[in-house]
Amino acid sequence: MATLRLFASAREAAGTSRDTVPGSTVAEVLRVATERYGSGFAALLDTCKVWVNGEEAQQDQAVSDTDEVAVLPPVSGGA
Repeated sequence: MATLRLFASAREAAGTSRDTVPGSTVAEVLRVATERYGSGFAALLDTCKVWVNGEEAQQDQAVSDTDEVAVLPPVSGGA
């Protein structure tokens, strides 16, 4: 099971910043996370970047038990 890290609004929608999620690809991990966290979390995913071990990832990228999948929503703000 991959470690799922959630940041900003994704963390708020899920109610956690970290979880362990089964799946052999990024898409499978995100599907299971969506089932766990519901429609509010699912709605955010279209605007988020997904990284695996610090590198931007595609949905079909393979993941293993030692991988970290990070969901990064867009950031706004500034002066």
